[in-house]
Amino acid sequence: MPIRIQSDLPAKAELEDENIFVMDENRALSQDFRELRIVILNLMPIKQDTELQLLRGLSNTPLQIDVTFLQMESHVSKNTSVSHLKKFYVTFPEIMRKKFDGMIITGAPVEKMDFEQVDYWDELTRIMEWSKTHVTSTLHICWGAQAGLYYHYGVKKVLLDKKLSGVYRHHVMNKREPLVRGFDDFFMAPHSRYTEACREDILSNPNLKVLADSKEAGIYIVMEKEGKQIFVMGHPEYDRVTLDGEYKRDIEKGLDIELPVNYYPDDDCNRRPVLSWRSHANNLYTNWLNYYVYQITPYILEEDV
Repeated sequence: MPIRIQSDLPAKAELEDENIFVMDENRALSQDFRELRIVILNLMPIKQDTELQLLRGLSNTPLQIDVTFLQMESHVSKNTSVSHLKKFYVTFPEIMRKKFDGMIITGAPVEKMDFEQVDYWDELTRIMEWSKTHVTSTLHICWGAQAGLYYHYGVKKVLLDKKLSGVYRHHVMNKREPLVRGFDDFFMAPHSRYTEACREDILSNPNLKVLADSKEAGIYIVMEKEGKQIFVMGHPEYDRVTLDGEYKRDIEKGLDIELPVNYYPDDDCNRRPVLSWRSHANNLYTNWLNYYVYQITPYILEEDV
């Protein structure tokens, strides 16, 4: 699938090195069909890493995608340069009258805080409310999934006894749902978090379906019945070395942290980590784009007046 991005976005060169078809703005202008408009609300601290990971994950269908990166206006990013944000990101007031086919809300390193204590919570809730009328389907990831479940359905967040870190085995619960079409009975997916969405709140809500679960990592995929809101509790976008970087960063900080499970060969953190979730992640993004965005969205996206 060609991904349409700004010609000088730093991730473009690396994606092309990986033989991923990236279409810049000039070439896209010559195309005679409508691309899918996807807005990515990137809440991760090192935004360039997440840009690359998500663009890589969205690159496996024949659909053409026009990506817009969104940042929080009410929060100052400390790990991404101001010049990068000004050049490649927009703020909510700039897009609030536009409509999008799909939206991704990423995780964020604020999970130990109460939602209302997060400095951009009010702005985030305005965006999530706006998504109900301006986005065909929204995919929430990790903390973004917890935040979305809390805002839309009142699902509480629960603090875990210790950090959940590693690559865990999951079981598909409802194979008839298109989101998990093509999944094996069991699949692997990475997690990195200190909290989880309350299992009882999810299971007791008649508007939510659990599509994948794990004995060790808990509920993984939850969906609003019609697929307009989708919540993924882990990090399918992570690349091979993301957990490795997080683990070694925490060790350097002197944190009492355990080795990520099912990740290093023979649990040796000096060896190259095993990549065991890429096929599942690609399938997840492809199914979301095809069945919950492309097949549902109107051909003409009318703007607000």
